[in-house]
Order: sequence, then structure tokens, then C-alpha cells
Amino acid sequence: MLVAGMFLKANEVRIVTLKGTRATHELVAPKTNKFTLIKNPTQGEVVTFGEQVKAFCIEHSIDKLVLNRRASKGQGAGGAGTFLMEGVILALSPSNIELVHPATVRATDKRTSEFKALKPKTVDLGKAYDLAFELLT
Repeated sequence: MLVAGMFLKANEVRIVTLKGTRATHELVAPKTNKFTLIKNPTQGEVVTFGEQVKAFCIEHSIDKLVLNRRASKGQGAGGAGTFLMEGVILALSPSNIELVHPATVRATDKRTSEFKALKPKTVDLGKAYDLAFELLT
């Protein structure tokens, strides 16, 4: 099963794709690891963004997508960019989608950090990796 972690931040989606199990998994490293949607996009730009995500899922036979659950209020609450990208991905993705809360990721990291040797060093890609790792069995 291929699981793609999509970390939504500002106007970018960082993507890490994994296959295998938590104990024995590998990075599936396509050249694409980021999609961007500019601030204040036109309808055409939103359509293009949605088509890119959909094409990525189909081309790489992604079984499941995992998105970070956005904060709904308070400091760090998801802005308009992440709200828009989340909606487009939810509407157009051909893959099953799950939203994961950051607290769940932190709890899993405490229990299984020894299995995360492949985690990218870049912070945002690392968060996308953690999201994908959540759905590995």
C-alpha cells in the first residue's frame, strides 16, 4: 500500500510517499515533493492545483492520502491558503483521505521513533513523512 503524507502549510503542500510497514518501510521518491498555490489564486489556478494533486495520486497509484488537521481557532489556526488547498484535495483526490491531528503524530513519534531512520531532515518534509507514517501498519 502506498501512503502519501501531505503537509499543508501557508500556500504549499509538501509530499512524502511511503510503502511498507512501520518497521520496514521505504521512501518512494518521485521528483515531485511540493505543490504550490499562490496567494489570492484565480479560479483557473485552483483548478490547475487540483489537477496536479489528482494526477500525482493517479500516476503514483497512491492508496491513501494523509493531511494534517488544521487548527480551527487560536494561535496557529489554519489560514485561507491551507483551507482552500484542503478543500480542493478533499474534493478532487481519487485516493482515500484521512486527517490526522498533530497530537496524534507526536504520540506516535514517542512510541515508534526508532523506526523513523528515513525521515527527511527538512522540517516540512519531515512532517509530511510523519503523516504518511501514521497510516502504515
